[in-house]
Amino acid sequence: MIAECLVVEFAVSGDDCPLADASRAVGVTVDAQPPQLRADGNALLQFGAPDDDRLAQVLDADPRIRYLHRARKDGRANFRCLSKHPCVVHELVSAGFVAESLSYRDGNARFTGAVVGYDVLEGVMNRAGETVGVRLERVHPLGADEDRSVAQRWNVTPRQEAAIRTALAMGYYAVPREVDAAGVAAELGISKSAFLERLRRGERALFAQLFG
Repeated sequence: MIAECLVVEFAVSGDDCPLADASRAVGVTVDAQPPQLRADGNALLQFGAPDDDRLAQVLDADPRIRYLHRARKDGRANFRCLSKHPCVVHELVSAGFVAESLSYRDGNARFTGAVVGYDVLEGVMNRAGETVGVRLERVHPLGADEDRSVAQRWNVTPRQEAAIRTALAMGYYAVPREVDAAGVAAELGISKSAFLERLRRGERALFAQLFG
């Protein structure tokens, strides 16, 4: 039995997969589930983004994408499609990386997941060294409570979690601030007031649990 499972996070630059290219072309954040490889060589891609017709147009025009479907709800768009284009994440997965979430912005990506032990991590890192621009950002032992999502673990809603994550990624919490509330709201596809309400409710829930 493996004694330790590790949470790992990779930053990726130079990935030429369809989602990376689309995020670069449109300037939105694309949050994806791990691709599901099929026996026919296609990968099933499932991902979401702020509802932006430009993103749908870029993806629909990409010859690597087939059978693109978009479902729209509350200012968000959820997509499904097939792709035969090999991506960096496929290389890491084949070496033992268990991908859990993928995020693309401005052509760059961040992959979060797990590996079962340091020997497997070494193999994943060796494979990463053979691909473009893959950097290990974070690694730590998997705790028992990390089998749950962030929203479940900290008692915030998924929308509050998305607001906090997006604000952090875009530099809303940086000093000096790199983006204002209106900019983050536009990225999420919601109004500024809705973003601020979700952010404050989420922060209050987090702070209440951290400080009692």
